[in-house]
Parts: sequence; structure tokens; C-alpha cells
Amino acid sequence: MASKKYDLCVKTGEYEKDGQTKGRYESVGAVFTDDKGPFILLKRAFNPAGITPKEGSDSIKVYCFKPKG
Repeated sequence: MASKKYDLCVKTGEYEKDGQTKGRYESVGAVFTDDKGPFILLKRAFNPAGITPKEGSDSIKVYCFKPKG
């Protein structure tokens, strides 16, 4: 049986809360492991071309967050 290790998220923007700038993230998939090793499930609707890359880069950053709960 597969076990979820990380949620995969991309930063889609920022907002202000209590005078601090916070990141806005969207979940795009997850990292799982099973008896054959680790694997990634990505949402079919996720389009990496829609994520703004860091200036001067042709790559985007996908963050790994421990699942809540």
C-alpha cells in the first residue's frame, strides 16, 4: 500500500497579513512510496507554464511540504 510522504505545491503569489508578506501556494500533487520505491502523482490539470519563474530562470520551484494530519 502506498504511503504519502509530501504534498507538492507551487507558489502562485503573495499577500499581506498582519504586516507580513506571506506566500500563496497551490497543491499540484504528492510524493508517495510503496514497495517499488518513491513515485509522484501530479494533477493532470497542472500546467507548469502558468507559474512565473524566478527572473532569469527557465525553471520553476516545486515545494515539498509534510502532509498535515
